[in-house]
Amino acid sequence: MSTNKNKLTTSSGAPVGDNQNSMTAGQRGPTLIQDVHLLEKLAHFNRERVPERVVHAKGAGAHGYFEVTHDPTRFTKAKFLSEVGKRTPLFIRFSTVAGELGSADTVRDPRGFAVKFYTEEGNYDLVGNNTPVFFIRDAIKFPDFIHTQKRDPRTHRKNPTAVWDFWSLSPESLHQVTILMSDRGIPATLRHMHGFGSHTFKWVNEAGQAVWVKYHFKTEQGIKNLDVDLAAKLAGENPDYHLEDLFNAIETGDYPSWKLCVQIMPLEDANTYRFDPFDVTKVWSQKDYPLIEVGRMVLNRNPENYFAEVEQATFSPGSFVPGIEASPDKMLQGRLFAYSDAHRYRVGGNHNLLPINRPKTEVSNYQRDGQMRFDSNGGGSVYYEPNSFGGPKEAPQYKPAAFEVSGTAGSSAYDHDDHYTQAGDLYRLLSEEERARLVQNIASSMSGVEKAEIKLRQIQHFYKADPEYGKRVAEALGLAVPQEN
Repeated sequence: MSTNKNKLTTSSGAPVGDNQNSMTAGQRGPTLIQDVHLLEKLAHFNRERVPERVVHAKGAGAHGYFEVTHDPTRFTKAKFLSEVGKRTPLFIRFSTVAGELGSADTVRDPRGFAVKFYTEEGNYDLVGNNTPVFFIRDAIKFPDFIHTQKRDPRTHRKNPTAVWDFWSLSPESLHQVTILMSDRGIPATLRHMHGFGSHTFKWVNEAGQAVWVKYHFKTEQGIKNLDVDLAAKLAGENPDYHLEDLFNAIETGDYPSWKLCVQIMPLEDANTYRFDPFDVTKVWSQKDYPLIEVGRMVLNRNPENYFAEVEQATFSPGSFVPGIEASPDKMLQGRLFAYSDAHRYRVGGNHNLLPINRPKTEVSNYQRDGQMRFDSNGGGSVYYEPNSFGGPKEAPQYKPAAFEVSGTAGSSAYDHDDHYTQAGDLYRLLSEEERARLVQNIASSMSGVEKAEIKLRQIQHFYKADPEYGKRVAEALGLAVPQEN
């Protein structure tokens, strides 16, 4: 019997050949469901905590509406976007990522930015963050990444060594790390930050013509961030500071609002753009693809019951409506499975029957039974399809737009491995004061890292993004920039 404890295996003991790249159809994808290692990692990860969310456990929510201000119908046939002036009710949930349900609001962490549009064609969920990029670009790495953000299994404390070890071994994280460690890593309130869909999606119009799209919610309150010392003080004195601020603003009629803009890329540009447009660790230059205004989101009603509305709200990037579809983005492809799977585990298979999640349009399908089925369960109607008794049928006009795939099935990385240009560009955009705070935040975070080799490896990434960036972090840590291998 083998005793090689260093060999990574599945839960059934089979050796894992690639734990960095999911199996895709060709280099670009989409992801194949036959990658049982990916599915096992994501499914097991979703079941690691009971009963709060594994990630984004601490959150605040509000009701509101979305109003179309500019006509986007040349790009999409989505009905809720079909007419200027049209309003669609919505619910939004803001959240921190790593902390538990009772954790402090004012910690350095990305913020979840999840919007549920209750459209006449069913619910559309846009599940993003307050940053335009993410730390990783393949869902197969997500459980490992979040493990580094959670508590050490031995000490039950946060572990900066794990955090920076993973980041230093995953250079694709550098762009997001730079954002996180900058002033924007601690927003002043949930009202004073932007929101992003982050991923690339596909819009399809009535003629069947498709484009790639990215979403940008621009706060109309302006960007405001917290000083690190004030943030730490608030974390101790009022850990629910952001929840309180949002609730009070809405309660007093100071309704927060965001302008929704999109970037549009022609399908053919995806093959020639200088960065892979489906890599969620990269942005599209707004010089290449300018922002196009679409509408405005306003939050004007607080929840009546936190548990019923905020805690039981479920969002999935796979909740689309006709005219909006997925892209081959590997991180998005994994989320299409993982989010709904998490809700089926955490809230139950019938979570979409709950009032906060139930679509405003009529639901007609053959799903029956399951835990906590609290409606009529379909009554005595026909319960299978196809049938001869007039039950609901498929509507071919709503089939997703066809797209071409090619290549050899296998575990493939993205073709572009430039993890440094955009992070360096961001560093150079910062003022001297902002750079100084960025370096100090990084040095403070890395001071608890146990191994010098991890610090040196990460410093080398900073240096590759911008030599000054690397040198300043090294100096703050009392280290020298290592020579490139």
